Amino acid sequence: MFKHIRRDIDAVMERDPAATSRLMVFFCSPGLHAIWGHRLAHRFHCRGMKGFARLIGHLNRFFTGVEIHPGAKIADGFFIDHGMGIVIGETSEIGENVSLYKGVVLGGTGKEQGKRHPTIGHNVVISSNAIVLGSITIGNNVKIGAGSVVVKDVPDNCTVVGVPGRIVVKDGERFSDDSISVGVEDGRISDPVADAIDELTRRIAALEKELEKEKN
Repeated sequence: MFKHIRRDIDAVMERDPAATSRLMVFFCSPGLHAIWGHRLAHRFHCRGMKGFARLIGHLNRFFTGVEIHPGAKIADGFFIDHGMGIVIGETSEIGENVSLYKGVVLGGTGKEQGKRHPTIGHNVVISSNAIVLGSITIGNNVKIGAGSVVVKDVPDNCTVVGVPGRIVVKDGERFSDDSISVGVEDGRISDPVADAIDELTRRIAALEKELEKEKN
């Protein structure tokens, strides 16, 4: 237990520039307290005391603003910064040295049973208000930009931005192949900026045709 506590404090000291002392982190880091509360709830959850585990999770959310289902599996080195509004679903799995920022959601896409939440690899950074949905896998060393929506697998060593999420950096180099998009393909989630540009392009084309007719 003390090993986990020490590793959690080390993660905050390493990644939070506002952390000036280990004592301050111990007493004044709600993200850290949320992780510790979850570890306690998860222990009861694994022992079959799911009702009591949910009660601990509820109190954890009340005091920290971070909602983590007791069933979620979280490895060491997990860091939550400005954690208000973070939601982590029941079947989420989070690897080592992962960082989440305000408003991140690791959620499901419906009422399906079984594995329905994301699996996050090691050394992943998910920025503020990003949403990762469904039983998908986010690879190691991935960065997800603020406000992105990701609903498809992401390979290792990528940077993803946008709605729907698109890979813009892969293995340290800029990447622009739209065939590897990490959004949805059925149109349920679209890029509103791209849609607006397409609509304007169609209207301009129609106006140009009308002008040609008037000239003739």
